[in-house]
Amino acid sequence: MPPPSRTPATRTPRGALAELLAGNRRFVSGQPVHGHDVTAAAAVASGDQQPYAVVLGCIDSRVPLEAIFDQTFGSICVIRTGAHVLDRAVLGSIEFVVGELGVPLVMVLGHERCGAVGSAVEALRTGRRPAGSLAYLVARIAPAVAEVGADDPQVHPLAVRRHVRRTVTMLSADDLLAGPVAAGRVAVVGALYDLATGEVALLPEE
Repeated sequence: MPPPSRTPATRTPRGALAELLAGNRRFVSGQPVHGHDVTAAAAVASGDQQPYAVVLGCIDSRVPLEAIFDQTFGSICVIRTGAHVLDRAVLGSIEFVVGELGVPLVMVLGHERCGAVGSAVEALRTGRRPAGSLAYLVARIAPAVAEVGADDPQVHPLAVRRHVRRTVTMLSADDLLAGPVAAGRVAVVGALYDLATGEVALLPEE
């Protein structure tokens, strides 16, 4: 298979998003083009990277981002942190791929039953914050939980969605991303991965 290259369609935010979601449909239908049949030879053949999207997702082992979007070497840049929490390293990495590699799409991908969000819910309900650097993750997720209400019966799934939207808002307002976003050259979108079906669904804008 020839190395991937950015087609004219994937040079725009809309085209990049369409390609990413098409890959997810292939994954869900059980008809991936790339799947997990990858080799060192395929990696070598990828040549210069020409990614069309950067996906910021969670570290959850059930959500391998290249697989669920049926992407191969060189297609997408992937960043994973607990509950896709932002820090300066993550922001700098996204600024790099957008500014230096010309990537037109940034996707923030949350998922159901997220353990990091669950830790934040527990911390707000009990008033006991975890030790170590896990406290940093909880502190970054806690505003989403607070907006929903820690005692809401649906707090976990609602907080997952709220946290995705908050992350999208923060990225869209970033000093180096706001201009390209306002000009329509870059899109920042939020989405949710369904662990039961494998489907990625875009979150509607508020």
